[in-house]
Amino acid sequence: MKIDRMQAFSDGVYAILITILVLDFKVPDYHAGSLLMAVLRQWPTMFAYIVSFLYVGTIWLFHHDFFQTLKETNTGLNVINLVMLFSVTLIDYPTALVANTLISQNRTDMQVAFVYYDIIALFISFTFAWLYTYVRNHPEMTRMKSDQPTFHQAIKYDPVRSVLIYGAAIVATFFSIWLGAFLLLAGVGYHFVAYLRLSKSMQKSIREANNGEYK
Repeated sequence: MKIDRMQAFSDGVYAILITILVLDFKVPDYHAGSLLMAVLRQWPTMFAYIVSFLYVGTIWLFHHDFFQTLKETNTGLNVINLVMLFSVTLIDYPTALVANTLISQNRTDMQVAFVYYDIIALFISFTFAWLYTYVRNHPEMTRMKSDQPTFHQAIKYDPVRSVLIYGAAIVATFFSIWLGAFLLLAGVGYHFVAYLRLSKSMQKSIREANNGEYK
């Protein structure tokens, strides 16, 4: 399989997933003249959608840019990519759980929903750690040459850090739902910071390519 076909398939999965996320929006039950209040009461649905959209969007940016550094694929990478896509498609369900429990305001249910979301996020981060490790151990698959160790050194701990953040969120949720929610949001925000680091490292590689070091 060519790397372009893998990327095209993966992009399609991300596009479908983001489309599915918005299907959680439903027109609320309301009496004539009270639509505004009915819509405002749906804020948890909008909140959960925005967080998950930003999360999935950032993961897609990671996936797209990282695979730009590869020149070929093999069976091992294909399997890792499928597992990674599977993990990301699981995010829709906990998104709906978080939205529904924020509306009901039941503490126990909210704990379950947030922990469920954290577990899926942990799974996703583990798949990225697996991807980074696999590619680092198979340098023949990358377009990078002399700058490969520097590139991987800059990004290899990002999935581990996100795992630690989501792990802390799980523990915190049992003591304080809002602290757990804050750590969950911090994990999503950290992904964007890590993406900027990845992008910066790639730009450095591109500059070196212009000097003949990137082939």
